[in-house]
Amino acid sequence: MGTERMATLGTVYDAEPAVRDVDDIIADPDRAGGNDGPERRKGPKARTKWLCGSVNDTAAEVVAAVFDQAESRDPGHTRTWVALVDGAPHQIDLINEQAAARGIGVHIVIDIIHVLEYLWGAAHALHTTGDKTIEAWVARTGRTILAGGAIQAAEQIRAAATAAGIAAGKNKGIDDAVAYLANKAEYLRYDTALAAGWPIATGISEGACRHLVKDRLDITGARWGLAGAEAVLKLRALRSNGDFDAYWAWHEKQEFIRNHQARYRLTA
Repeated sequence: MGTERMATLGTVYDAEPAVRDVDDIIADPDRAGGNDGPERRKGPKARTKWLCGSVNDTAAEVVAAVFDQAESRDPGHTRTWVALVDGAPHQIDLINEQAAARGIGVHIVIDIIHVLEYLWGAAHALHTTGDKTIEAWVARTGRTILAGGAIQAAEQIRAAATAAGIAAGKNKGIDDAVAYLANKAEYLRYDTALAAGWPIATGISEGACRHLVKDRLDITGARWGLAGAEAVLKLRALRSNGDFDAYWAWHEKQEFIRNHQARYRLTA
C-alpha cells in the first residue's frame, strides 16, 4: 500500500516596499458605490525569486537553506527581513530559532488569505445558508484585522456567537477563528506591514507549490519513490532558479571524473 510524503518548500525573493492601506486590500462594504472607489495600490513585486523543495530533508533543514540563501543576499543584515508563513507553530518556531542563531531580526507575518479562511468558517456558523450579508460581514471583520485589530475581531466574533445563542465550545468554526486570532495576534499586525510596504500574502510560495510539486509530482496516475521525487524537485528548482546550466556543467565534470579520470588514472 502506498504512503504519502509531505514536501517542504521555501522561497526567497527581493522586493521594494509598496505602502498600502486597508482599502487597497478589502473594499469597504458600507461605502456608497461599493468597489468604485480609488484605484487600489498593488503590493510589492517579487524579483530574483529563489525556490527550494524537498521530500527528504526535514523542515528545519529547508528553513536553514532559506536563511542561507537570504543571508547570501544580505550578509551584513542591513535590510528588512520579512517571513511570510501560514501560521503553523512549528514553522514559526524554526524561523525564530534560525533568526536568533544568526543574529537577524525577522518580521513574521501570517498570510492574510489563511486568516480569511478562518473568518469564512465563523461566518457560515453565524449566518444562515444563502444569507446575502455574509460577504459584507467577512469584509468588515477582515478590515478590522487588517487595521491591526485581531483581538478586537476575536471579541466581536465571540460576542456575535453569544448573541446568536452559540456557546463557547459548541461550534468549531467559531471556536477555531476566535482561538486563531487571539493566539496569533502577534503575527497579524497588518497595519504595521501595510504601512511599511511589506507583502502580506504567500502567493509566491503557493505558486512554488503548484510549479515544483503539483504540476509534476501530482499528475494523474503518478507513483513516486522517495529518491525519484527528491531528484525531480531538485531539478525543477534548479531550472526555476536559472541554475540548471551551471549545475549540468558541474554534473558532467563529476561524471567524467567518476567514469574516466578515476578509472583510468595511471599509477607509477
